[in-house]
Amino acid sequence: MSTAISPTAYNYKVVRQFAIMTVVWGILGMGLGVFIASQLVWPELNFGLPWTTFGRLRPLHTNLVIFAFGGCALFATSYYVVQRTCQTRLISDSLAAFHFWGWQAVIVGAGITLPLGYTTTKEYAELEWPLAILLAIVWIVYALVFFGTIVKRKTKHIYVGNWFYGAFIVVTAMLHIVNHMSLPVSLFKSYSAYSGATDAMIQWWYGHNAVGFFLTTGFLGMMYYFVPKQAERPIYSYRLSIVHFWALITLYIWAGPHHLHYTALPDWAQSLGMAMSIILLAPSWGGMINGMMTLSGAWHKLRTDPILRFLVVSLAFYGMSTFEGPMMAIKTVNSLSHYTDWTIGHVHAGALGWVAMISIGAIYHMIPKLFGRAQMHSTGLINAHFWLATIGTVLYIASMWVNGITQGLMWRAINDDGTLTYSFVEALQASHPGFIVRALGGAFFASGMLFMAYNVWRTVRASNPAEAKAAEQIAVVGAH
Repeated sequence: MSTAISPTAYNYKVVRQFAIMTVVWGILGMGLGVFIASQLVWPELNFGLPWTTFGRLRPLHTNLVIFAFGGCALFATSYYVVQRTCQTRLISDSLAAFHFWGWQAVIVGAGITLPLGYTTTKEYAELEWPLAILLAIVWIVYALVFFGTIVKRKTKHIYVGNWFYGAFIVVTAMLHIVNHMSLPVSLFKSYSAYSGATDAMIQWWYGHNAVGFFLTTGFLGMMYYFVPKQAERPIYSYRLSIVHFWALITLYIWAGPHHLHYTALPDWAQSLGMAMSIILLAPSWGGMINGMMTLSGAWHKLRTDPILRFLVVSLAFYGMSTFEGPMMAIKTVNSLSHYTDWTIGHVHAGALGWVAMISIGAIYHMIPKLFGRAQMHSTGLINAHFWLATIGTVLYIASMWVNGITQGLMWRAINDDGTLTYSFVEALQASHPGFIVRALGGAFFASGMLFMAYNVWRTVRASNPAEAKAAEQIAVVGAH
């Protein structure tokens, strides 16, 4: 086949767009995270304004890092992986473009409405009904493009990474639509279709599976493509990857009630959530071991390849946080950890250590290929980014572990006469050093994203449109 541009060349334009926006939203979302972490150290940073208070900015931070940064990383990699593993172009360029611009519109809408206080108050589902409907439409278009591309594939086999991406797409749509069922009373206000304990149960069925499918299953799709590619080794066990897939999607959906221990939720539902969470450890670690063992015979590459280091360390954090989660779901542990900073630490072990690090590694892998370059502008900058991210994550998690256990013990301490030993303010004072370390760790992580932005900018600037266009055709030639 000649290297002339063929009409069957892959659609890398939408992949490039999502990859670049992953970096942009990562900086904004993580920068905002550092700002609100600093507000807990220095409350004066609220500036006495309603729009800049922690309560308004915290949901914006979670939406930016999960749906803007994480979402764009998932979209970029899923479109890249599905084309290369199916050896065919995306089924519709116009629908893919609608997906890109529609998603950016949802994020900008979140950036405007959340600081103004327009919110459903549901964790990870704060967007009011007009934006929630737009999000659902954009998501359905994404599903059409992804599954349509799989239908027209040139290969007989559907690679396992696409199974994970597919499950993430289907289940996220189901979760979003069911949890957002509501009665609008004005343009910016609606009330949930559910009430009381039912509303709480559906919210945490959604909330935990936003973690389970958006922040885990989708990124495992990423792991199953980019770890073998970067290590230049086949996946350790393809059979294990299939068992991992079916066990994970069967069990994860049941784990939500562990967020509602010691609440009005029926006790049997709490216990079911706890049991399923503990069993979930097995497929989670099966996937982590499968990824790690892929490096058999390639461990020496970690000395010289910081991109592979990002991918492998993300797997280590995945293993750690998927051990910690089931442990925290046990009722006796939960009685100490619940409502404390330990939960915040656990979330960020997954968010920074797993989600962000595997996304960063995947983006570093893709950018040169998307823009027709041999490699990233600077390996040294990737190395510096790796250490900033790793140190930042460890500082963050460790400070929140110490804070969380301190808070849990202080809140449950009682005097002989049954009164509380400590006031809430005393527990807050004891937490202050941890807040400082957490803000510092976040600043380390966010500063690494600035290194990444500069490195990506220099790599992109060094290419030209013809080289970038040729990259699509070269990929097709390589695939065939």
